[in-house]
Amino acid sequence: MAIVFGIDVSKATSSVAVINDETTVWQSVIKNDWFGFQELLKHLQDYREPQIIFEATGVYSQRLRRFLDEQRYRYTQLNPLAAKKQLDGLRTRKTDKNDALHLAQTQLIFKRRLTYYQEPVYRDLMNLSRFYSEINSDLVRMKNRLHRSLQLSFPEVETIMGKPTGNFYWNIVQTYPHPDCLLDLTPEVVSKKLFGFGDHVSKAKAKSTAIKLLKLARGSYPGDASSSPVVIQTQYNAGQVAELSAHKDQIIKQMVQLAKPLPEFNILLSIPGFAEKTVVRLIGELGDIRRFGSSNKLNAFVGIDLRHYESGNFIATDHISKRGNHIARAILYRAITNIASAARWHPNHVNDFYQRRKKQLPVVNGKAVGTKKVAIAAMGRLLRTIYHLVTTSQLYKYGVKRQSI
Repeated sequence: MAIVFGIDVSKATSSVAVINDETTVWQSVIKNDWFGFQELLKHLQDYREPQIIFEATGVYSQRLRRFLDEQRYRYTQLNPLAAKKQLDGLRTRKTDKNDALHLAQTQLIFKRRLTYYQEPVYRDLMNLSRFYSEINSDLVRMKNRLHRSLQLSFPEVETIMGKPTGNFYWNIVQTYPHPDCLLDLTPEVVSKKLFGFGDHVSKAKAKSTAIKLLKLARGSYPGDASSSPVVIQTQYNAGQVAELSAHKDQIIKQMVQLAKPLPEFNILLSIPGFAEKTVVRLIGELGDIRRFGSSNKLNAFVGIDLRHYESGNFIATDHISKRGNHIARAILYRAITNIASAARWHPNHVNDFYQRRKKQLPVVNGKAVGTKKVAIAAMGRLLRTIYHLVTTSQLYKYGVKRQSI
């Protein structure tokens, strides 16, 4: 006798259908709150080992998932695309009520596996990683706004440092957003002010920067006067950039504290070119890697699995699906660059593969064509390495051949 709970989750409510083999036992709509989940719990407790199936609906299904985890119920959470393909043949009339019933009925046919249980720390790391991405997007926009306002208030100040970035630079912009702010000031006064910014600023650096800043101010002719609102805008933008940058650093520190107790933290950190930031963000996006049955499934989760199409005599060029975690793809792509840079002092087989494939690329007008494809192939090699190391609890060692699991 199979007892199946099919649940179709919406924003505020969920449609529930319970079947006993092929007989419908109970159908209802519950609210996605404490009272609704208590009603669901009463029905779950009527059965010994109920099968629970629902479709992942983004943030809306997270409340149901947390409730089931806390009540120690195992469940199957369906990917929306997989759910659509499996239910299309049954949806003669699509409603939330029918979807819940069809989810339960198709469970008897497909016998779907239970969703792998991940510890709450992985969900916390994922939320922090997504928060980091949002802050980073805001930071990019704010830097662009700062650049625009500086072109009107004090464009030359962007050349005061090697790169217009860092707390020292942003403090300079907030304090001296217009060249007129430096009128009648001596190098000693400006130097003392800059030295007070801290951030590992030596007296020599403060003095040389003050002299250069005064020289830039004397030669500057900005697009707006010092009384223009754009000066206040420049100060505000610089303050926001500094605040967002500090927030990013704080998020990474928090992620490191959460991830350090996990066994894969030190394993990933042993890979040449991997720093703490890369490690914690990968753990946050990939989650518990042990839940994947093979490295190919991990590739599909990231979206670098190849799609092949042929029809008759036509064979299309293979390309990656890009149907996966785009944030993890971006992190891995940057990781390949870091691995290549670190290989000068810390050789590794991923870089060996990367450099070997790059040498095989055709050259057009003195430039290699297809470097991105080689980087994607290196990402696949890196993911296989990560999967093997984590699932076998091994640190990375260059020159050691991979043993079969």
